[in-house]
Amino acid sequence: MTATTFEIGLNSFGEVATDDGRVLDDAETLRLLVDEARLAEASGIDVFSAGEHYRAGHVDSATPVLLAALATATERIALGTSVTVLSTNDPVGLYHEFSTLDAVSGGRAQLVLGRASATDSFPLFGYDLADYEQLFKEKLELFMRLQREETVTWSGAHRAPLVEQRLRPRMRPGGIPTWIGVGGNPRSVVRAARYGLPLMLAVIGGRPQRFAGHVDLHRRALAQSGHDPQPVGQHSLGLIADTDAEAIETWWQYWEPVVAQLADERGFYAPTRERYEAEIAAGALYVGSPETVARKIATAARDLRLSRFDLKYDIMHLPRQARARTIELLGREVAPRVRELLTKEPAHV
Repeated sequence: MTATTFEIGLNSFGEVATDDGRVLDDAETLRLLVDEARLAEASGIDVFSAGEHYRAGHVDSATPVLLAALATATERIALGTSVTVLSTNDPVGLYHEFSTLDAVSGGRAQLVLGRASATDSFPLFGYDLADYEQLFKEKLELFMRLQREETVTWSGAHRAPLVEQRLRPRMRPGGIPTWIGVGGNPRSVVRAARYGLPLMLAVIGGRPQRFAGHVDLHRRALAQSGHDPQPVGQHSLGLIADTDAEAIETWWQYWEPVVAQLADERGFYAPTRERYEAEIAAGALYVGSPETVARKIATAARDLRLSRFDLKYDIMHLPRQARARTIELLGREVAPRVRELLTKEPAHV
């Protein structure tokens, strides 16, 4: 990775926005995402990615359809996922969706695949959580074979077998860029390396530098599997405003109720102001002015040898004006400043 090729991306989980205090409905939020992808491209951002969720307040449940809409509204920006829950998707259907997206977008499609931290899709699509690990393992093997082989003969425990199957429309040779999203499980790191895939680190709490061991493991496992080095990216949350004070106060207003709900549902830490400010100072929240956020991204890029940083910019009920300002500042001020800082002091090799 060089400073000039370091990528900056935006991640959305399709969380509904507000406009002058009014909560947008689902359809308005989807149209807003189209506008935000246009703004991201105009601001110089490299990648726009959407997640996959099945709960109130999120509108990203049909991610390939959404990305296809974004493809018609943009010309250059790469279009990806953050993440696709492979465990509850059919690899054959996923191949068709993303080979089509890649074709209509002129080769701009990519994927981040994950096992799911939120498990809403398992009961929705009739999967058993007891099969959590096996589902991902089996479906990843099939999906990568579909991408890399012209015809596939395959059998497994969780879908009908394939016999000399060739899918259409075809993906580009070798498939589209496919990352593995990792939230801390070393087995996932090794699995990514076994397939020669890049790694996307989901750093949503604590010091990003604690993932340095995962980056080292990825490199070693790639070499042991006979693969070339692959990129490593980081996904984290945050907001950019004209001043640190504005960013900190705005994000706290919307971050605190979300984390409080997660604390009740999934045992996350209680959202105290002290913990919040610690996460901004040295943890996983990228909240502040363009200079503050750029310096924090550059530090993580050096320490973790990153090739890409994705900012998850939407959070429940955040005003659309704050979302737009984050997008503009990330592309027009933060991204060039990060590359400048990395030129002065490159990331470790």
